[in-house]
Amino acid sequence: MDIQQLEVLCKQLYEATDAGIRADAEKSLVSFVNSQDALPKCQLLLDRADSSYAQLLAASTLTKLIQGITLGQRIDIRSYALNYLATRPNLQHFVVQALVTLLAKITKYGWFDSYKGELIFQNLLEDVKRFLQGSVEHCTIGVQILSQLVSEMNSIVELDAHLSFSKNRKIATSYRDQQLFDTFLLSCSLLNTARDNSKSLNFLDESQQALISQVLRLTKNCLSFDFIGSSTDESADDMNNVQIPTAWRPAFLDSNTLKLFFDLYQILPNNLASYSLSCLVQMTSVRRSLFSNSERTKFLTHLVEGVKNILTNLHGLSDPDNYHEFCRLLARLKSNYQLGELIAVPCYPEAIELIAKFTVQSLHMWLFAPNSVHYLLTLWQRMVASVPYVKSPDPHLLGTYTPEVVKAYIESRLDAVPLIVRDNMEDPLDDLCMVQQQLEQLLSVTTSDEHDNMDAELVIRVLQLMSLTDSRLPQTGCEKLELAILSFLDQVRKMHSSDQAQKATVYKRLSEVFGLNDEQMLLSFINRKIITNLKFWGRSEQIITKTLMLLSDLSVHFNSVRKLARLEEVQFMLTHHTSDHFPFLGTSSSLNEMRCRTMFYTSLSRLLMFDLGEDEERFYHFLTPLTNQFESLGNILMDTKCFPNDEVKKAIIGLARDLRGLALPLNARIQYTMLFEWLYYTDYLPILLRAVELWAHEPAITTPVLKLFAELVHCRTQRLAGNVSSPMGILLFREASKLICIYGNRILHLEVSNDQLYPMKLKGISICFLILKNALGGNYVNCGVFKLYGDDTLHNVLEIIAQLILSIRQSDLLEYPKLASSYYNLLNCLSQDHVTYLAALEPRAFVYILESLTKGLAALDSAIYISCCTILDSIVSYIFKQLQLKISTFPNKKLRRLTRENSQFLKVVELNSDLLQSMMSSLLNNVLAEDCRNQWSMSRPLLVLILLYEDYYRSLKETIIRSQPVEKQQTMAQWFEDLMLGIERNVSSKNKEKFTQNLSTFRRDVVNLPKSTTYSSDNSYQVYTETNYSISV
Repeated sequence: MDIQQLEVLCKQLYEATDAGIRADAEKSLVSFVNSQDALPKCQLLLDRADSSYAQLLAASTLTKLIQGITLGQRIDIRSYALNYLATRPNLQHFVVQALVTLLAKITKYGWFDSYKGELIFQNLLEDVKRFLQGSVEHCTIGVQILSQLVSEMNSIVELDAHLSFSKNRKIATSYRDQQLFDTFLLSCSLLNTARDNSKSLNFLDESQQALISQVLRLTKNCLSFDFIGSSTDESADDMNNVQIPTAWRPAFLDSNTLKLFFDLYQILPNNLASYSLSCLVQMTSVRRSLFSNSERTKFLTHLVEGVKNILTNLHGLSDPDNYHEFCRLLARLKSNYQLGELIAVPCYPEAIELIAKFTVQSLHMWLFAPNSVHYLLTLWQRMVASVPYVKSPDPHLLGTYTPEVVKAYIESRLDAVPLIVRDNMEDPLDDLCMVQQQLEQLLSVTTSDEHDNMDAELVIRVLQLMSLTDSRLPQTGCEKLELAILSFLDQVRKMHSSDQAQKATVYKRLSEVFGLNDEQMLLSFINRKIITNLKFWGRSEQIITKTLMLLSDLSVHFNSVRKLARLEEVQFMLTHHTSDHFPFLGTSSSLNEMRCRTMFYTSLSRLLMFDLGEDEERFYHFLTPLTNQFESLGNILMDTKCFPNDEVKKAIIGLARDLRGLALPLNARIQYTMLFEWLYYTDYLPILLRAVELWAHEPAITTPVLKLFAELVHCRTQRLAGNVSSPMGILLFREASKLICIYGNRILHLEVSNDQLYPMKLKGISICFLILKNALGGNYVNCGVFKLYGDDTLHNVLEIIAQLILSIRQSDLLEYPKLASSYYNLLNCLSQDHVTYLAALEPRAFVYILESLTKGLAALDSAIYISCCTILDSIVSYIFKQLQLKISTFPNKKLRRLTRENSQFLKVVELNSDLLQSMMSSLLNNVLAEDCRNQWSMSRPLLVLILLYEDYYRSLKETIIRSQPVEKQQTMAQWFEDLMLGIERNVSSKNKEKFTQNLSTFRRDVVNLPKSTTYSSDNSYQVYTETNYSISV
């Protein structure tokens, strides 16, 4: 492909309007980037191309090739890029950026590379200083190179060069210690020059603007550097300190540094001034320990004076970017300095007055930069929170200004209503997360004893409004208002319904108006509202959900439940939970609305269990509505001549959700046994099984039933264990097994499209895995009983589970997280306690499991990776033990003989040794990787695999040793010898623990050994796939 063709393809890629032409051009250019002659052609493109797009392609291609070229080639590219930028200062900005990125990446990647005794890549700062002596354009490019280098050094995501996190930090630390401070001083020097010559400079000139913008970006990048490798989340950086090194102290002790940026803010146009404020934000966040107390006071005084001057003339704050950065600056003032230190500043009274005035104005201007209000509220929240700790004799004045801020916030929201309605604008109150956060901040601002009267009046007015709106139901009602009232009641619950938060003033006023003397009466009032909503708002899913969440929160805490259980309102719910009183429990509700029923019955169950004890009569009386439903459904579903309608379907869905909610809080064995006996001995479980049999293809029905059984078989807090004479565990296991068999036999023959595969099929299969895992993992069923008495329940359910596993494509396993979790958790359970059942699976199923483990060991999810290591350890340990039995010389062979099934199992293992060998290669590769994770988990199966496949391990070891430089091969060989030092030929826990210790030492040594090549498990797999090494014992 010649240069002209490449230019044409570049133009087609970036300029063509036809999508097909662009796609073909992209395909051709990708093949060029991956071709062998890409490197020389990139230089030709840069030298001869007339198109900026071709230059962009060349620069970006060179950036991708950094890793695979020699040191000499990288040095040549570095020199060429510097000369290219120096001789062509008027390139398109995106070409300059691509070349600058190339220089930054190649400098970082080769930071420690030495050429003729010189660390040549560390000379970039000196090379750039030559650019600074040239024209404005040259100067701009030089600063841009430094800015990109700082940004690149600060980045921990280095996908192109494949640098590990630790290598990244070593390079960044070296750069920080050697050049970052000099770069910062250089940028400040350039900014000082710009300030001193501001009268002769035209900041509206495009080239001048570009230069100043790049210098300010460079300064900000220096101040934003991750100095200590904390890798903080940039989305939450507003409360983090900047860990400036001690060597930088002189720059920050010099008051002219702060003055420089405040002056620049006043001088520069709005589109540049915001960068100056960004630098001030970072400087405000400098770690406190950088200064002594007197130095910190002096620094803070200059800061507050600068802020006060900006607030006095409000210069530039009409620009949204300036306004936003200034709000961030105000928030940082309090996040990094104590209120007592702020009060000690001489101009504090004037500054706090101006800040309060600015905050009030900002709250009233809610349409202007609404995302900046958060910082202002954070400032006031933190200021008020610090009041109890202030020891200064000077007044903090917050009592004067905080009420004004709160009043302004409320008034601004009220004043916005007519405007929103009139102009049909987006309502800011619809952003519930933002509103909740702001209200919580205001709550902190207003919390004090002197405001209890105001608090009481507010509660009274809302309760009066609630009484008024409830009296008009069901004729009229406002959904938004109801949701707001529920949010308010939730806050009242948190503040006034706990032993720690009793407020006499509030209850005194509540008693005068509503007769609510204490927490018990307040809870009664709230529960009446809950009953009202459940009765009249059944058509609103939002209100029902929010109401039930309030009921759930009330029923969670012991102290609250103790008081709730005695309320008449609660007793009413416990005895009248029918659709006549709560319409959302009826069959007229939509499927989405029926999801709420689980939460409702969970709350009722908690309230019922509080003082139930062993009162069976009361428990069965509570179940009367559910009993009636089961009786009516049984007559329909168990009659083979009847044809159930949609109402019956909804009744089944509702019952399953109700029972699941009821079972969730039943942690005690006595109460759980009551529920099981009611379900089992009254023949209600067969009704649910019949429903699944009829509608196995409808997930809306099967999912609630399957989830119910997953909860029933879950031995939560040992509720199913303890009574050895009770057959409950076995009976429950049999019913759950029937369900899995019924559902599995029908779902296996269901054909669905790919887009409906998960909801229609895989979700149900996932829950079946969960049911079996919960049942077997609960340790309340002795699985040997089934074979002993000729019961094929266990055999049938394992058979159907194997078929369900085989019906899942390997590619789908990791694509759906819930499916992957339930699948690997089930395998983990089977491998720990029932590995003989895995060995007895048909060969196809066992091979599938091995293949899925191979994929799991490559998964990014740590939980899946650990599970796969544990499963693999159990399986290969079992294989090792069976092989030992095969060659055992034990005197009494009848006690330790190899069964026919296990002989067949070992043949299957031998035929598929390549899978186990590839997993050993993968585990060993993970050990050698610098970012090794879960070392303990991977060490267990690795040892057993090494003992099983010694020849293969020896070949892998020799390949790894040969990949090292000649002078390091002997060292690597010794480390491999030490890895197996003291290891015996058994799979005992003691032996595995010893290997884990050896592996830790081995990995530490390998990671500290600089590697010239990277060992790849994929390559090793290709080398050895043709050689199937035998198992050794």
